[in-house]
Amino acid sequence: MDVTTCLKSMLLAIRQYKNNRSAVNTSQLQKQINDLTGLQCSRLLSSGQVLPSECLSGLLEVAIDSKTSQALSSTIVSLLAKLASDEETREALHSSYNLTRTLASIIHSNRSTPDEPLVVQCLQVLQRFTYSMRVPHCASYLDDLLAFLMQNVKSRNDDIIKPCLGLMANLCRHNLSVQTHIKSQSNVKALYRCLIDFLAHNSLTVVIYALSILSSLTLNEEEGQKLFNAENIHQTFPLIFNITVNGDGSLTRNYAVDLLVDLVKNPKIADYLANYKLLPACLTEVFGLLHSKDSETASKVLELLVSLCSVTGLRKLLCEAVFRSFRPRRQPAGRKGGQSRVSEPCVALLQWASGPLHDPERCCLQALHLLTELFQEVIDAGSSSTVHSYLELLLPALVGILQAPDSMEEEQQLRRHCVRVGSVVELLLVLCGEEHLKNLVCQQISSKLCASQVELLLSNSHGSTCPVTNGHLSQVCSEAMLKMLELMSRLKQHVLDMETCFYRILQDQRMVTPLSLAMTCQRRELVQSALRILFEAAPLPDFPSIILGESIAANNAYREAQRDSEVPVKRMAVQDALSSLPSCPSSKVTTTAKQSIDSLIEKLQSGLEFQEQRKDVHMSEVIDVYEQKISALASKESRLEDLLEAKALALAQADRLLAQYRCQRAQAEAEARKLASLLQESERSKEALRGELGEQVLEVQRVKQDITQLLEHNARLQAVSEEHQALKSSYNQLLNRYNETERVLKELKGAHTALTHQAETLKKSHEALRLQHERTLAEGAEKDKLIKGQQADLKEKEETISDLQGELKSQQEQASELEESISILRKELNKTEQARKDASIKASSLELQKSQLEAKLQKKEEELNKNMHMIAMIHSLSSNRINPETTNVSL
Repeated sequence: MDVTTCLKSMLLAIRQYKNNRSAVNTSQLQKQINDLTGLQCSRLLSSGQVLPSECLSGLLEVAIDSKTSQALSSTIVSLLAKLASDEETREALHSSYNLTRTLASIIHSNRSTPDEPLVVQCLQVLQRFTYSMRVPHCASYLDDLLAFLMQNVKSRNDDIIKPCLGLMANLCRHNLSVQTHIKSQSNVKALYRCLIDFLAHNSLTVVIYALSILSSLTLNEEEGQKLFNAENIHQTFPLIFNITVNGDGSLTRNYAVDLLVDLVKNPKIADYLANYKLLPACLTEVFGLLHSKDSETASKVLELLVSLCSVTGLRKLLCEAVFRSFRPRRQPAGRKGGQSRVSEPCVALLQWASGPLHDPERCCLQALHLLTELFQEVIDAGSSSTVHSYLELLLPALVGILQAPDSMEEEQQLRRHCVRVGSVVELLLVLCGEEHLKNLVCQQISSKLCASQVELLLSNSHGSTCPVTNGHLSQVCSEAMLKMLELMSRLKQHVLDMETCFYRILQDQRMVTPLSLAMTCQRRELVQSALRILFEAAPLPDFPSIILGESIAANNAYREAQRDSEVPVKRMAVQDALSSLPSCPSSKVTTTAKQSIDSLIEKLQSGLEFQEQRKDVHMSEVIDVYEQKISALASKESRLEDLLEAKALALAQADRLLAQYRCQRAQAEAEARKLASLLQESERSKEALRGELGEQVLEVQRVKQDITQLLEHNARLQAVSEEHQALKSSYNQLLNRYNETERVLKELKGAHTALTHQAETLKKSHEALRLQHERTLAEGAEKDKLIKGQQADLKEKEETISDLQGELKSQQEQASELEESISILRKELNKTEQARKDASIKASSLELQKSQLEAKLQKKEEELNKNMHMIAMIHSLSSNRINPETTNVSL
């Protein structure tokens, strides 16, 4: 069975049950509800169809009725719980159908038996429905609900304590009016004591609920300062982190994360957390939760990490925890290496950021937001070199996200893609804030990729003649495209063909839609981004500036007309009626018809009373007439109900046509106002020109008078001109001197550089000579040692010579008789002595001279021997007194 058939059957079962509350109709309705619960119907209400709205309104009427059985009410509440699991349906149930009032009414009807399963079920559904959703404190049912919660918090039944505490924590969080109402109660002190007692409960869920309520009620008061002081908060931190890591379930973990996020917003507690010694270890365990495949757990962990980035000092600690453990993988990864890579928190962040579109959107956006905060801290700290290896892994994944999907089947999928593209581009813009990281981005981003992404965004942001009425998708596409254009502006000088592509896109007429939306919105950063892009686009020749101005004027006119129209008033009246009694338009018309029938019955009764005074009129005839009228009205009522569905569809189409008509009318009025303003400006300019003409006539007369003064002034100027020529000639001379001085200065600079090079060369040669001098000194020392040895040898030889001289003297006494021979011998001896002296001098200087001297000495010895033989021969020839055998002179 499809959903539409099931809804029609349920609507019929609801009508039969209202007409007759028999057991058969009750079981039939319960069966239809069970059949719908088993189908996939999470997005029925967000589709805007009439049939699901009528069915839900009828079910709410049945559930709120005190005569409905608890079994049927429980089945309806189960269906509501399933519908509330979808975020958009949950928002519709809160804003359009006021589900909180319905469930609170059921609880109030059964307040005498709070332990009933229906009450507990309603409390559990209310707890999940009101989580992270602000409930306005403007209705009486909320006061009754708070009184019920405060009364049953003291109960000892854990089945009702947990949902009561969880629901109270939801209602108190970020809701000042509810907090004020609870504080104004007389038994608030008893509530505080009871909540403090719950801090020692054996269930961590109860503990975290109690802490959440106490932080909401007393954090900024005296009781909260005592409860969350420096001593207690250091015991609270490990408790919260323990529940976050090892909680009783995802719901308990969500409350623990929300509590820590709220506590961190307090400056004192933020300082306590920054100085908490065990925080690095706790963050390591928290990062470990990112490896879980549970998207809800990862979403809350990422929410916590993003909130911690706002605390001074913690963002640096988060950077160290994320990027410290990352190491690039150099070798092929086996099974073990792959597991170690997955355990790194930065890789887990990358996996959540680059998941497919059908994955939960919050995880992806929060992961990208966290990476943006961390890289901003890296750039501010000047440590971008430490994340180079991680960027080699991150940037290709980001480029993959920017790739346009093959097909966009649903508007929801396209919206998710646009939101994620905006977050990715915001991260890339942060990376472009540092030159080194910007170069890495330029290596991955191409102009073709940016152009295709801008084309996709333009085609989806230009789908309506009046973009203001085109819903959330047009706004999301416009924001993403503005960020993409800002990225292209940053990279246009560094990426090939990026500048050409950027300026071509700026001259596209479709750019009018996102620029006009951004410049007329209330967000400061979007207006500034649009102005930066407009500053670059305005000088371009084909930029549609006139169309942009008209679009901005049309948007402003539409918003003004929307504020002045009666549609918001009617819508508020309908919402008030729905909040008082949730029903669809058919039930409203039915109620009106019933009121008319009741008034008719009253008139009938008054008429009967009047007719009792008249005796000549038959009462039965009058009753028959009114019975016929009542039956006719009943048949008309049934026909009106049949026509109501067609009218509702026609009304929806009429609303769409009315919105388009208003948009076109606003544009036409804007154009008309523009033409009227142009006409007024032309009239004002005409009048101004007439006034200027009269002023010009007077000005001519003044000019004639001024001419004479100018002629006189001209003569003075001639003298000044001559003086100027003289000064000009002197200036030229000074300029020539300056040029000459500058030329000399250049020559001196050249000489100075040459001398500098020459000085460096001399220094090098001086160093070489110094080394050579040291080597020469070492060699001289060795030569001195050799000379000293040679001098010792020479002394020995001199002693030998002195001995020979003594022998020579004795021989001279013997040869005194031979005077002529003696004189010859003395001359020879003198020569020998002179040669000996020369030889000794030469031996003292060089070893070579010593060898020469020895050779000479040998020669002299030979000559001496020869002379001695000659002397001996002379003596033998002269007197034969000297025996030649006795004359033996040897050296």
